Amino acid sequence: MLVDSHCHLDFPDFANELDAVVARARAAGVVRMVTVSTRVARHREVLAITERFADVFCSVGTHPHYAHEEPGVTADDLVARTRHPKVVALGEAGLDYHYDNAPREAQERGLRTHIDAARATGLPLIIHTREADADTARILEEEMGKGAFSAVLHCFTGGRELARRAVALGLFVSFTGILTFKS
Repeated sequence: MLVDSHCHLDFPDFANELDAVVARARAAGVVRMVTVSTRVARHREVLAITERFADVFCSVGTHPHYAHEEPGVTADDLVARTRHPKVVALGEAGLDYHYDNAPREAQERGLRTHIDAARATGLPLIIHTREADADTARILEEEMGKGAFSAVLHCFTGGRELARRAVALGLFVSFTGILTFKS
């Protein structure tokens, strides 16, 4: 069984061919897809896609690039949105110091808010981390000390130490084709 656990079907690139994109995935043997939220403010559009396709599910969250745009999103807001039966995860949230599109304080605050919601719901958190290994590890360890939560460091490009510390906390690490890049 093939599951696409991280796609962004709500991105504008797919708007005019969404039916074809989903059909091609099905033809390739993909039986489930999780379209991952990047902005809580756009979650209604993400949910509309899941309601349109029986085999598409979603997350709810704010990507670190947009953390400064959604400072008022609370853990309670996220928890309330997870009550929809098609919501199967939180995020993607985290720290991205490569682009630094949002102030680091806003990214950290957003990550901690998402962790609170993951802890409250029991749903896994999809964590985006790029060039922020030390801060990511510190936050994960501090937050795990407040109570357990489930998470995956998706599309992992970090170092061995962050991976080791995440696994020691019982978290998951996912790898993609990025590992094949020379850099």
